[in-house]
Amino acid sequence: MRVFITGGTGLIGSAVVAELLDNGHTVLALTRSDASARAVEAVGAKSIRGGLADLDVLRTGAAQSDGVIHLAFGNDFSSADAVATSVAEETAALMTLGETLIGTDRPLVTVSGTPWVAGRLSTEEDPLPLDGPVGGRGGTVNAMIGLSSQGVRSSAIRMPRTVHNKGAGGFAGLLTQMARRAGVSGYPGDGAQRWPAVHALDAAVLFRLALESAPAGTSWHAVDDEGDAVRDIAAVIGRRLGLAVESLPEANFGPLGAIFAMDQPSSSTRTREALGWKPTHPSLLEDLENVQP
Repeated sequence: MRVFITGGTGLIGSAVVAELLDNGHTVLALTRSDASARAVEAVGAKSIRGGLADLDVLRTGAAQSDGVIHLAFGNDFSSADAVATSVAEETAALMTLGETLIGTDRPLVTVSGTPWVAGRLSTEEDPLPLDGPVGGRGGTVNAMIGLSSQGVRSSAIRMPRTVHNKGAGGFAGLLTQMARRAGVSGYPGDGAQRWPAVHALDAAVLFRLALESAPAGTSWHAVDDEGDAVRDIAAVIGRRLGLAVESLPEANFGPLGAIFAMDQPSSSTRTREALGWKPTHPSLLEDLENVQP
């Protein structure tokens, strides 16, 4: 399959590109800079220059491919306005990709977060939230899933709070960055809230499996650790950085404070059974031992 991918040079995207190439697919990656183009070409992929706002480039990439994997996102969480801008940009990009594939029966694999459900693990059957700082992403993913009725083999990979590799990435990576700046490894509330996690290399396998075989209109959970207590995550970070570990006000965590404070454990039982996905790489707490002082 010739696969068009957005976000192919990020933590998750670079792992997905490698997974696709290692399994006989060819890759056309959207790249915003010369450095990004060199990075994807160095591993054997081809590049097409542009960003998520370049809708004509997205149409060209999708039209030239046998399937699409969308991973790119602005990832500017500095303010509520910045997050809203990233969500709006992604929405326009996904609508463009989806419309290009209508009637082709080609796969479109997109991404969102796992949902949260009070009192239990969320499952693949639970609906995505449509409120909160990134709630708009849920509506967009639902629209892409809905394209299954218009000849698009659309599916969604729901990613946990932390996708990690070598101690970096995801919300745990943000906690590490905040700890370095603040001089204390902090967590909101009592820290008992749970975050699911997955290693980037395991997540990459799931993206490939969905591209190759997921039925149209389906959602899957890329979850290995069902839920690590945030205070346990902060404790490893604090020990690795030589910092005190303590609860901090929710406001200290910026626009993501409310999300950081939420309990959001998640299951991937159906994903493992239906797609044969078997995570094999280190858990989050194990991987955080790679955080450098």
